Amino acid sequence: MSVPRRDVTIMLGTTFVVWLGQRITAVAMPLVALAASHSAWSTGLVGGMAGLPLVTAPWWARRGWQRLTNGRAIGLVLAGQVAGLLIVPVAAIGGHVGWYALAATGLVSGCCTALAGPAQRSLLAEIAEPLGRYAAAKALAWQDFAHRSSMVVAPALGALAVGAWGPVPLLWCEAAGVAVGAVLLTTVRARSTGAARPAPEKVARPTMRAALRAHPSIAVGVAMSGVGGLAWFAFTLGLAVRGAEVGRPGALIAAAMTGYGLSSVLSALASPRLLPRLPWLATAAAAWVGLGLMFVGEAGAGASVPLIATIAAVGGLLAPLGNGSLDALIGTRTTGAERRTAFAAADFVHAGAVSVGLVAGGTVIGLAGTTGTLVVAGIAQLVAGAAGLTWRARRRAARHHPNAARGTKPALVGPVVGQRTAPSPCSQSAHASATSTAQPSSSSSS
Repeated sequence: MSVPRRDVTIMLGTTFVVWLGQRITAVAMPLVALAASHSAWSTGLVGGMAGLPLVTAPWWARRGWQRLTNGRAIGLVLAGQVAGLLIVPVAAIGGHVGWYALAATGLVSGCCTALAGPAQRSLLAEIAEPLGRYAAAKALAWQDFAHRSSMVVAPALGALAVGAWGPVPLLWCEAAGVAVGAVLLTTVRARSTGAARPAPEKVARPTMRAALRAHPSIAVGVAMSGVGGLAWFAFTLGLAVRGAEVGRPGALIAAAMTGYGLSSVLSALASPRLLPRLPWLATAAAAWVGLGLMFVGEAGAGASVPLIATIAAVGGLLAPLGNGSLDALIGTRTTGAERRTAFAAADFVHAGAVSVGLVAGGTVIGLAGTTGTLVVAGIAQLVAGAAGLTWRARRRAARHHPNAARGTKPALVGPVVGQRTAPSPCSQSAHASATSTAQPSSSSSS
């Protein structure tokens, strides 16, 4: 096995192990917090504190992203995350799990996630490039599949483990899973340098604003993702509230998340083969249009469990293609430090929007009701997707017009459906240097 292929396999395995451990124990931390503090507010303290570093990352993490250029450095960050995850189970041994332990765990874990996430995706994209054209896009799509596949088995395993051993032992298991991931990453030999091919537009000291200004198509994709993140609460919180209102607490959101999760795993399995054949920005925009229609459909589904599950399953088929398309755009049009910054910008915008939506979601649902909230959230995503498609069409027309006047063939903005022999200008230069394009993540919400 060649070194790049070996390193790609290790990084994909790391993603699966880490996320499997985190999702198995997702039910454990709220139970430990509730038992220790006897207060419902503390159950969300870890998640809330973990989100704080994510939404403030542009002000403190910029230099850190540029130092995480190899597996060993990223592995050290995951080791720091392990230390943070051990705070609560160690405190539980002495029976002193207070709010400060929960807050510290959330802060440390959030800081490490904010640093390691963009660096991992950027390194995976770069080490996959020598494997051939579109290899990086495929590798990052496989990473999304590894991330999503853990959603299928982890919750059931977690429920069984809590029933058998209680919640505290699961926290040790989560730390062990991240520790295994850290060890695996230290064996990755490749290093991200950004020298595999020149960036189309070099940014000396990349900031999020500079990276997005230099690549408007990425900025459009990130903006659509932000709108989707802001609206996500209407799906999760809205269906949970509706279930309680109709006397079926938990049933509607469970059906929706099951349908969405299973279909998204199937789509993620197919996306590495589909993405090279699709126009990325148009695919991302179409995915948000489809998700907007899903929200509107859920608004009209009432309390029908089968109908809600079916509509959610359709949306789940689109989400991996949309996320993968945005990641492919970032990997194709950026490199090195700018690539890490662009991935960080995508994470920051989406995660920040999700956090804002969740904070304000209860109030919005209380004022507008679940149906009205779902409709408005769906329309917002429809408008965002349609705006993305319109921007792409105008940009292609603007590029075509002066070329047509000279009687020359217009340059392509991205891959065309079914046309594998005519890549974008960036992928042409990448192919000339035996490299390829690159791909989410996914975000956690979609």
